[in-house]
Amino acid sequence: MSLDEQFNKAADDVKELASTPADSDLLEIYALFKQATVGDCNTERPGMFDFKGKAKWDAWNGKKGLSQEDAKKQYIEKADALLQSLGKK
Repeated sequence: MSLDEQFNKAADDVKELASTPADSDLLEIYALFKQATVGDCNTERPGMFDFKGKAKWDAWNGKKGLSQEDAKKQYIEKADALLQSLGKK
C-alpha cells in the first residue's frame, strides 16, 4: 500500500474513533493533516476572540518546514496510536 493510500485510510479511520480524543491529540491530528495536504501554513492568524481558530492555526504553524511526506507518516502513526487507545466504532 502506498503512503498516500495509508494516509487516506488513516484519515478515514480517525473519523471512526469510538470516543473523542483529548484536545491536544485533536490539534496534533489537525496540524499533521493540514501539513500533509496543504504544506506550510498559508493563512493569517485568526483574531483574538477566535480561540479555537488560533489554537488550530498555532498547531498547524508549528509544523512549518515539515515535509508533506513526513507529515503523512507522522499522521499515520498518530492515527494508529489513537485507534489502539480509543478503539473504533
